[in-house]
Amino acid sequence: MAELAQYLTLGLAGETFGISIRNVREILDMRPIARLPHAPEFMLGMIDVRGSGYPILDLRLKLDLPAVAATEATRIIILDVPVGDRVVGVGFVADCVYEVTDIEESSLEQVPDVGGKWKSDYIAGIGRKGDRFVIIFDLARLMTATDASIGVVATPSNQLAA
Repeated sequence: MAELAQYLTLGLAGETFGISIRNVREILDMRPIARLPHAPEFMLGMIDVRGSGYPILDLRLKLDLPAVAATEATRIIILDVPVGDRVVGVGFVADCVYEVTDIEESSLEQVPDVGGKWKSDYIAGIGRKGDRFVIIFDLARLMTATDASIGVVATPSNQLAA
């Protein structure tokens, strides 16, 4: 029997990405985001969700894609993201969310080796759903060491909200 894993599929710049459902806390409609001074460009700021503060990252900017204005389909996905030796609540802004889908683990393909350097270290594998490819995020690698300060930002906010 093939080992199936569930992924939340989302859209970014016309491509389909997947995040393991085990990491997903909730999906929210777009809402105002409080800006943080001197934050990296991809870090949009913070939001409050039931008394807890979450840093919000724009996945488009994180992946060096052009920024776009939010639409009615834009969503904030609150995730449990591994950052170093702990798990941090972080929100990712995506163009849209499609569905939770099953993908056969054994069918995940490795990132193609094209003989040159390209930013692919955030990809855990590439799955297929029908005739579409689903690029599966490796959240730990997506949140590189340069982003480790996110957890520090989230902690004081959580304490203030309490």
